[in-house]
Amino acid sequence: AFSGNTNADNVVFYKLQHSIKARFLRFVPLDWNTNGRIGMRIEVYGCTYTSEVVGFDGKSCLIYTFNQKLVNALKDVTSLKFKTMQSDGILLHREGKNGDHIILELIKGKLSLLINLGDTKTHPSNAPINITLGSLLDDQHWHSVLIEHFNNQVNFTVDKHSHHFHAKGEFSYLDLDYELSFGGTPVPGKSETLSRRNFHGCFENIYYNEVNIIDLARRH
Repeated sequence: AFSGNTNADNVVFYKLQHSIKARFLRFVPLDWNTNGRIGMRIEVYGCTYTSEVVGFDGKSCLIYTFNQKLVNALKDVTSLKFKTMQSDGILLHREGKNGDHIILELIKGKLSLLINLGDTKTHPSNAPINITLGSLLDDQHWHSVLIEHFNNQVNFTVDKHSHHFHAKGEFSYLDLDYELSFGGTPVPGKSETLSRRNFHGCFENIYYNEVNIIDLARRH
């Protein structure tokens, strides 16, 4: 609750201690000044927000090839926002030569993170991991995704709902290519995906290990 002024001229200023992300704000008057007239004027000032947006038509993808010297084998962080009206589509795809791959895919309005550690015959403990979060994510509203990989610990977050798990096997040494594909696969049928559909919608602020992917693409 915020106390207002007691006259017609003075301005009462409040600075929130914590930042807030919201689509709408609603103010509910609790009580009026007994010595003044009924009235209310409110101004809200936000923070600077940088938005880089790219659109996908269901046939395209954005490929980021990075220098292996810049890779930290113990830490991998990918974040993005997306909105779509399609219930299926690949958001993120990365794979290696020995069958290892990581796929982030929208399936029937839910996000699925699939991690395949390669040959399960040689290493039975390396069974594929499939984690699903969220629902009705094809509502044309922005949804945030964060994938954090520290050693064998993985944090998968969708709209502040997180799933923390420990990946068995040598997940910290996945044999993956130095190439990330956003919005689909570079070559159709290159990997075992569930929907085999490219993403149709928009991405905002794609970051891989603090690198702004959309900004790099915009600057060629």
